[in-house]
Amino acid sequence: MNPIRQLEKAGQSVWLDNIRRSLLTGGGLKRLIEDDGVKGVTSNPSIFQKAIAGSDDYIEAISELAKQGDSDAESVYKQLAIADIQSAADILQPVYQASGGRDGYVSLEVSPRLAHDTEGTIKAAHYLWRTVDRNNLMIKVPATKAGLPAVEALLAEGINVNVTLLFSRKVHAQVVESFFRGLERLDKSGGDLSKVASVASLFVSRVESAVDRLLDEKIKAAT
Repeated sequence: MNPIRQLEKAGQSVWLDNIRRSLLTGGGLKRLIEDDGVKGVTSNPSIFQKAIAGSDDYIEAISELAKQGDSDAESVYKQLAIADIQSAADILQPVYQASGGRDGYVSLEVSPRLAHDTEGTIKAAHYLWRTVDRNNLMIKVPATKAGLPAVEALLAEGINVNVTLLFSRKVHAQVVESFFRGLERLDKSGGDLSKVASVASLFVSRVESAVDRLLDEKIKAAT
């Protein structure tokens, strides 16, 4: 059996940590969902940088924006990213519906420049949520000191959140507290808790890399 399907039977949902236009337009993501059981997609500026700079997928779209007089790099990036996220969200919508909102999300990150700006993060999240306009969108917010109040505020408004840059149990506990505070505020305001979702994305690969280095050092010291 496909390993992803095996994880699915164990109650686990596998998300694809990658996105590019040809994956969306060529049916690749749809096949991963239907054949392999992928349940969601996540993205970040680094992933988009590799997709845009490392392929020909976006040449036509960038040329069209240039013809319209849009040559600002950040503006072009936002338009390209938002279009891809909308397409991915539409492809994942059947998964979202079939799971009752448990799966089928696609994540889009606020600018890393806002990692220490609570109000800026909230404002940027509002823009992305409004512009993408998909109920299976998750806004990625870093688990920084300034990011956690933004997480609470966004959940209180019914906006789905994916918390990133999470490396420790201590910070994870703080994230969970932010989740609960935000949901309590949403409930008190009469919001529907069943319509909002949140995840805490622990950087397992980063932890593994750090542990690997420590193990290598111990092995060298013992030989």
